[in-house]
Amino acid sequence: MADRYDLLHVCFEAGPTGYGLYRQVRALGHDCLVVAPALIPKRAGERVKTNRRDAVTLARLHRAGELTGVWAPDPAHEAVRDLVRAREAAADDLRRKRQQLLSFLLRHGRIYSGGGHWTLAHRRWLAGQKFDHAAQQIVFQEGLNAIEDSLQRLRRLEKQLAFIVPESSMAPVVEAYQAMRGASFLVAVTFVAEIGDVRRFDTPRLLSVLSQRRAPPETRSGGKASPWPATGAPGGRSLRRPGRIVTPPGSARP
Repeated sequence: MADRYDLLHVCFEAGPTGYGLYRQVRALGHDCLVVAPALIPKRAGERVKTNRRDAVTLARLHRAGELTGVWAPDPAHEAVRDLVRAREAAADDLRRKRQQLLSFLLRHGRIYSGGGHWTLAHRRWLAGQKFDHAAQQIVFQEGLNAIEDSLQRLRRLEKQLAFIVPESSMAPVVEAYQAMRGASFLVAVTFVAEIGDVRRFDTPRLLSVLSQRRAPPETRSGGKASPWPATGAPGGRSLRRPGRIVTPPGSARP
């Protein structure tokens, strides 16, 4: 087709295959749009879904200008984002393992009443717990070992982030965001890695809505709807975490 036409307009749904095809098409000098699946117009009652039917539908909508493209990060940005998400997965894994151990102790009537969990005092209390049956002691000890392994993994990933990010192109933006109240290094790098260029958003409110993963507001006037910048996978879950919500300057806190 490239032999017949000077410029091709290509589109495909965002999915687990990443942005390799997008970059390849752009490198060949053609236009490419990665489409947000949730923003593809669909007819009510349309349930038949095949690859051919979807391709024809996307082509027609793209020709009509009714598709919304997602923001595609460059390879370096995507690499840092992968590391940020690996760190987030490690943190989730640590939380799950800690909760599993606490649930195990609760089932056996072992309740810590000396304050918060996972403090130094709590760790000393855990070290003193013994079970009469060998099987239960094995489960308990393996739970402790799994928690320690997950904690070390999390620390390794955070150390690598602290080493790689200052050498990346996003370093100045990450440093600038840390000037905001409550924005630590991890908060700033997570925000930059997931959101990308905030200039895509017309107002701070749209950015705040995206970070909360709520339904985007739509203002209609004269038959026109306000634009909504789409993103592939904004990591709203990461940005929703307590202490990790970074609200843009000039916007109200959600």
